[in-house]
Amino acid sequence: MLQELADAIISCKKDTVLAAVEKAKGELEPSEIIEKGLAAGMNEVGILFERGKLFLPHVMMAADAMTAGVEVLKDLMPEGTSGSKLGVIVNGTVEGDVHDIGKSIVSTMLQSAGFEVHDIGRDVPIRNFIEKAKEVNADMIGLSALMTTTLQGQKDVIELLKEEGLRDKIKVMVGGAPATQAWADKIGADCYAENASEAVAKAKELLA
Repeated sequence: MLQELADAIISCKKDTVLAAVEKAKGELEPSEIIEKGLAAGMNEVGILFERGKLFLPHVMMAADAMTAGVEVLKDLMPEGTSGSKLGVIVNGTVEGDVHDIGKSIVSTMLQSAGFEVHDIGRDVPIRNFIEKAKEVNADMIGLSALMTTTLQGQKDVIELLKEEGLRDKIKVMVGGAPATQAWADKIGADCYAENASEAVAKAKELLA
């Protein structure tokens, strides 16, 4: 079943994905469908893209199909255990980096877990993270970087938070393929998450 979901994403066809999601709904937990089915397929799409087997239009179609699949599942996902939100998180991909599939999955999973999430997109200027965090009174900023060259942006956001006197008030989570726990420690981030499930667990640990 999970393989079928992943294959549907790799096919880049929205109808196929929606049909697979409908079929899986009765048998699997929504979070499992997203994480182990759709997200796994999306990761495969990313690998095929890097190898030149798929092209950008395919990736965009697959991402679009995944978004539609996740949308179907949103209503089935348990909201935060109580009526109140667990915390406010600003999430985005740092400046110079246009990858946003992984970051979008993280945003969806955090939202489903009961956090109030403000996803500010990809290629986000450093200052915008701070401005948005102030505007929504954020408890945490999530910083995604998928290229080694854009990792520095994660460090710059933390430095700017310090300059603004906000570092003690706002937690910082970093993620993305080149990010590691060692990198998080080096730049003084509060946590590093390897995937969406881990991001939810870490956010709960720090904020709940």
